[in-house]
Amino acid sequence: MTFAEQLQADIGRIESALERSLSRETGEGYDRIFEAVKYSAMAGGKRLRPVIVLAFCRLCGGDEEKALPFACALEMIHTYSLIHDDLPCMDNDDLRRGRPTCHRAFDEATAVLAGDGLLTAAFETAAAAEGLSAQTVLQCIRILGRAAGMNGMIGGQVLDMGAEHRRIPLEELRLLQSLKTGCLLRAACELGCAASEKADAAMVAAAQIYGEKLGLAFQIRDDILDIEGDAATLGKTIGKDEKNEKSTFPSLLGLEKCRALVAELTDAAVQSLAGAADRAFLTELAYSLVGRMN
Repeated sequence: MTFAEQLQADIGRIESALERSLSRETGEGYDRIFEAVKYSAMAGGKRLRPVIVLAFCRLCGGDEEKALPFACALEMIHTYSLIHDDLPCMDNDDLRRGRPTCHRAFDEATAVLAGDGLLTAAFETAAAAEGLSAQTVLQCIRILGRAAGMNGMIGGQVLDMGAEHRRIPLEELRLLQSLKTGCLLRAACELGCAASEKADAAMVAAAQIYGEKLGLAFQIRDDILDIEGDAATLGKTIGKDEKNEKSTFPSLLGLEKCRALVAELTDAAVQSLAGAADRAFLTELAYSLVGRMN
């Protein structure tokens, strides 16, 4: 199977599982919340994080089907973060994945509840995983909670909000992005290893490096696209960072240095898996993100 075929197969499995997990169970007056949740969760996107979960499980020789609940849980958490990030009290965005953001398509209160619903559904989905030991399920839930919590993504969002309208040092920006973006990507790698129940300490350490390096490369590429990208291709508003006077990697380092850094970090992510026998998919996945236009 080629890289493209494997990627599409993985995305297909993830989207089918998400659809099942988020299906409405009752019609008793609150259908609107299910509509809002699925409006955001089933709006496409790269599905990068859940794909990485399955890829690392596969790399470690595990059963991808057993990792699927954790892949879906991670995508639910990612989607909830986007819904809340777009709210007027945060980034106040009108466009996401090529269509109106959740609070624009529905209303602000429904968007808040849709995000809350996805976060809680994520842990319900993870806890319902079958065919794995209770210890493994708890380990995966712990990985999800740590990555999404105050010492992870939420902490990064707090730093991000505090970084508006001021210039911050490079190290603070690295910390901000390692928490806001990097934590979920690193968690994807860790979840795949954990769900395989076959990864040794060396493999987990390599996976963490892959996630950290790729997460930073991904964010720097995002910063570049916010300057050079096209809103129609990206499916979201561009020029937000400059408008909000946010420090970004290009504003601190310049575009050329950022392009070189993306390539350097991607190479480092790939090199971290040098000892793994079947790393071709994760290698191609990493390099496919370097020149991405969305």
